[in-house]
Amino acid sequence: MIRFATNGCDPAMCPTDLSCHGECHCSPSAPRGDRLMLQALGLGAAALAVAGVALPLLPTTPFVLLSAWAFARSSPRLEAWLRDHPRLGPPLKAWEERRAIPRGAKAVAVASLPLSGLLVHASGAGLAVTAAVGVALACVGGWILTRPS
Repeated sequence: MIRFATNGCDPAMCPTDLSCHGECHCSPSAPRGDRLMLQALGLGAAALAVAGVALPLLPTTPFVLLSAWAFARSSPRLEAWLRDHPRLGPPLKAWEERRAIPRGAKAVAVASLPLSGLLVHASGAGLAVTAAVGVALACVGGWILTRPS
């Protein structure tokens, strides 16, 4: 859904964001510094997503989503590049169309959650902190497992 902005923004330059709010953040009147900051954020997230393709414990999908969000508000050209990328485009499209997380990404994420809890415990965190982190990680794991593949 594209909302026609009242600030003179060209609707073709206002891609639908990942939350389906369709707000126009990339209007020509937006401050250049904001666009550059969003582009830098998007490029950094895309670099981490590319690294996550090769590194098993670094997630790819969250960085792809962050990159798409930043590019949707700052650069239609970079957003098109991300969507057409052979490795990063498919998880993005799966999330947008079905809110799906690839099966392999789910397995790595769910397996890494208990390891994260053990690292918190091994770091000497108190019992209350360890328990709170454990509950939060269990909630995250449950949410991940309920997403379609």
